[in-house]
Amino acid sequence: MSVARRTLLTATAAGTLLAALWFVPSANATGENAAQGAPAATSDRAAGTGDDASGARLADTGPGLDTAPYLIGGTALLGIGAGFVTYSVRRSGERAAH
Repeated sequence: MSVARRTLLTATAAGTLLAALWFVPSANATGENAAQGAPAATSDRAAGTGDDASGARLADTGPGLDTAPYLIGGTALLGIGAGFVTYSVRRSGERAAH
């Protein structure tokens, strides 16, 4: 494999990785409609018992997001990566035999 082709393959792989990371969701702890300036829960209130005077409890997050697309995409990318590793190992074995 020529040096130019190897460089192009590396650049393509890096660009693909960056494009995939663009779609990773952010980990925001509050919702869009959260109260502005509300105090954060302390470890005493983490159990959600509401024993303090304000009665603060942990938020009910609801059913959550549909994670199926992330699982399918991650599995596909893992399979592609494993295929690249297998291909590279086989190519290096062919070169050693020559």
